[in-house]
Amino acid sequence: MAFRHSGRTVGAQPITETSATQKHPLGTIVKGVDDSYGEGEFIYGIGVASTIVGSVVFLSKDDGQTALAAAAGGQGDLGLAMSVNLAAGYGWYQIYGKGVAKVLAAFADNAQCYLTSTAGSIDDADVSGDLIIGMKGASAIDTPTTGFAEVELSYPVVAGVAD
Repeated sequence: MAFRHSGRTVGAQPITETSATQKHPLGTIVKGVDDSYGEGEFIYGIGVASTIVGSVVFLSKDDGQTALAAAAGGQGDLGLAMSVNLAAGYGWYQIYGKGVAKVLAAFADNAQCYLTSTAGSIDDADVSGDLIIGMKGASAIDTPTTGFAEVELSYPVVAGVAD
């Protein structure tokens, strides 16, 4: 997965890189493209400890803050980390298009996605109140690599309601 900016983005921080210096206003949304995954949208934010590529995070569109998403962690917008964007780092989070997420055992293709007690990971086990609206499995676990799965994103959110 090698998303790159599409359109006019001279001097933009690459989508798959973390920076110790803020290079864009927090909450900036850009479009990108990948040869295999097609088009996507990404939001600029501040990293959080233990983030890896594919971590599922809560993100604030207002101030760019992120937190690894976990079951019973509340409500809000979600995104996928595009880099190892640790605390005090700045990077991009995918909010639209086909991407890759950290998943738990036995995640199935075309599965509905739920938050789990493992921060930053998702699963297809039905957890009341932790249904992710706007995220669906697009492959089984271990595609494209061990412990990950492809997902389809359409501005994912957790509303804190049972499905």
